[in-house]
Amino acid sequence: MSEVYAFIEAEKTTHHVALLCRLLKVARSSFYAWLAGEKTRRAKQAADDVLAHEITVLHLASRSSYGVPRIHAGLTRPAKRAVPAPDLIARDFTAPAPGMKLVGDITYIPTDEDWLYLATWLDPATREIVGYSMADHHRASLVVDALGMAEVSP
Repeated sequence: MSEVYAFIEAEKTTHHVALLCRLLKVARSSFYAWLAGEKTRRAKQAADDVLAHEITVLHLASRSSYGVPRIHAGLTRPAKRAVPAPDLIARDFTAPAPGMKLVGDITYIPTDEDWLYLATWLDPATREIVGYSMADHHRASLVVDALGMAEVSP
């Protein structure tokens, strides 16, 4: 049924929704309810994609030897997850002059082909990105490459 609603959504710029619903024998209220739930469906799909990625990472890290029980345990045991690094700047994201501090972050972006990992370094004094690196992995070299790109002048 969602294919019918998707068709109505695609064609509503050329035809009235009431006409399309009447021709396809669906209630307009059902179409609008489906349309309102689209944001929730996309959020659930994004969460499912992240979970599938975590499962794939665990499976590949085990050299394809882990099955369902071990992967489930790896996802549910907090001791198996990374521990946050200490906050060395005490949440103070300011600097008196450029080049005094750098703050960084890593994120991943889903693409049509695979995951793209992005590491960035920001100078809190100027609020400029001074270095970045992108790769298909999130190993330490991603962060080191981004730091190498950062040109900090005291």
